[in-house]
Amino acid sequence: MIDIDLGEVRNWFGFGVAGNFAGHLEQAGEAGDFVKVVTEGYAPKGIFPWYAPGRDDFLGEFPLSSDAIQLPEPGEVDGPLNLQIEPEVGVACHVVWNGDTVARLEPFALGAFNDCSIRRPGAPKISYKKNWGPASKGVAPQFFEISDLTPDGPTATMRLVCYLSEDGGQQHAYGVDSPLVGYSYYGEVLLDWIVERLANQKGSADTPLEDVGALMVASGHPENVLIGIGATRYTPLGESTYLKPGDEAIVRVYDSASSAASELRQVVSAR
Repeated sequence: MIDIDLGEVRNWFGFGVAGNFAGHLEQAGEAGDFVKVVTEGYAPKGIFPWYAPGRDDFLGEFPLSSDAIQLPEPGEVDGPLNLQIEPEVGVACHVVWNGDTVARLEPFALGAFNDCSIRRPGAPKISYKKNWGPASKGVAPQFFEISDLTPDGPTATMRLVCYLSEDGGQQHAYGVDSPLVGYSYYGEVLLDWIVERLANQKGSADTPLEDVGALMVASGHPENVLIGIGATRYTPLGESTYLKPGDEAIVRVYDSASSAASELRQVVSAR
């Protein structure tokens, strides 16, 4: 296991993968945002930033917490505060640079990640839904130490699940219990695709995507990144239920083949 030191992670760059699990965008009401994004086969829709160290706008706010999701104050964002858990696997990678181009991503750990989002119809970019200040994202305090993401490797039996406990009561399934290998793109296929997107995704006014590679360069060529590789499908309750004060969100990565205490929980309270 690897401890996730949030003080150290402040120097990492954070971004996510959109549309990497079949059906999630439709459930989240965001499929329409990508009508002008052309992809091949089952490829994800693109990548988006949620933390860029050193910036002086909202992306420069460090959003990660291991024990809280801080709800925005009324008036801090326009529209309703419809916050939805996004249960994901977070993958930590070393970045190998070739000048201003990312040549390779080397994974070294993975764990539970909550890419919590504000549902803001009409937001011009995905990032506008992702970072509203401190404690707007959840991350497990420990990750599995892992360098092999091949579909038949050590993560082949790992799964991701999510629960919601309302006001400290009974836990309800919020995300569908899903195998990590159930992602549309996973392993080296996913990492190679991300490297290609960092080089070639430039974004445009008519899509919700941005030039994440350029943002990484502007952040000083960070040595490490934390990547949310995509949210899984919701249960009917998860699809229709937003967070409110007092709720607890539980995102769990576990090894279905092990009876040992090898599960990683990321439990955060909405405040």
